[in-house]
Parts: sequence; structure tokens; C-alpha cells
Amino acid sequence: MSEQSESGENGDLRRKILDTTRHLLVREGYQNLSMRKIADAIGYSATSIYLHFDGKDALLHALIHEGMMQLHEELEEAAEYAEDPVQCLRALCRQFIDFGLANPEYYEIMFQLRPERMERYPPEKYRQARSNLDFFGRVLEEGEEQGMFGIEDAKVSASTIWASLHGTVSLLLADRVDVSIERERFIETAIRQSIQGCRRPTVSS
Repeated sequence: MSEQSESGENGDLRRKILDTTRHLLVREGYQNLSMRKIADAIGYSATSIYLHFDGKDALLHALIHEGMMQLHEELEEAAEYAEDPVQCLRALCRQFIDFGLANPEYYEIMFQLRPERMERYPPEKYRQARSNLDFFGRVLEEGEEQGMFGIEDAKVSASTIWASLHGTVSLLLADRVDVSIERERFIETAIRQSIQGCRRPTVSS
């Protein structure tokens, strides 16, 4: 077997391991996940998995990182063509929600799965994940400088917006929104209210 084909095969196996782990995590939970279950699901030995990952915590960390980096790319694209901070914040909010709804398994692993005894998430990966929230913080700071937003602390405001968006995504994924409320209207209202909460009040003469 050539070095190139061996490398490709290893990459395919790594991808298969991650995809299978993602499905099993969401379906069965962290506590019920084992390397043996993953191996049985993909038809390989557990030893083959350990060649790529030290254990299930390393797998979980890899999935969180993948999801965070995909979200980062999508947020970056969404913000690229915005003409002002308000438009940029709207684009970021919309993309966050769209990402969650389009990637429910990743979203659950990134934001909802809370293993009791998982190893600490690596600091370098945490800093990279934090850059997604920093997108929002920078836009809020820019809007504050331009007089569009009236906020006291960009980090606090960014986190508050994330909390609102997370609630929106979570309710939609769980089908917990009243059936009489149209989905798109619910999303747009959540975004509009998140932005409005940061806008600087207009002073009428």
C-alpha cells in the first residue's frame, strides 16, 4: 500500500470514528459511550480507534473543536459583507441560529452535553472556541464607538445575546415552540429583540 493511500485510509477511518461517536453521543449519552461500542459500530477493533484517539474524552474534545471551528467559519462569512455593526450583529445572530438548526448533533455536543467526569477541555481549544463569542463582542464594541449601541460591557452583552440565541435554537430543536407560532417569525423576533436590547436609545426633541 502506498504512503498516500495509507494516509487517505487513516483519514477516512478517523472521519468514520468521529461521525459514529457523534451519533452515539447524542443517541446514548456520554456515560453509555465506550470505545468498544464505537469499535463495534464501525466494524473495527478498539485498538484501531486508540491509534487516533486516547479515549472518549479526546473524541468528545475533537467533536467540540470541529463544531466550534465550523461555526467560526460560518460566522466569519456572515459578517464579511455587513455594512455597519447593526447589520453585522444581525448576520451573526442569524448564522448562529442557522448553524444550530442545520447541525443538531454538533450543537448538542458543543452546548448541551455536560459529562460529569470529562477531562478538562484543552485551554488552546477553549481559546479558539471563545473566538466565536468574541465576534459578537467586537461588533458590539464597534457599534458602541459609532454610537449605534449603548452597552456597559461588550462581553456581558455578547454573552446575553448568546443566551437568547441558544434558547431559541434549543426550543426549536426540541419542538417546544407553540405550533401556532410560525417558525421564521419566531426566529426573526428573537434576533430583533436581541439587537434592540443593545441599541442606544434615541433622544427625541
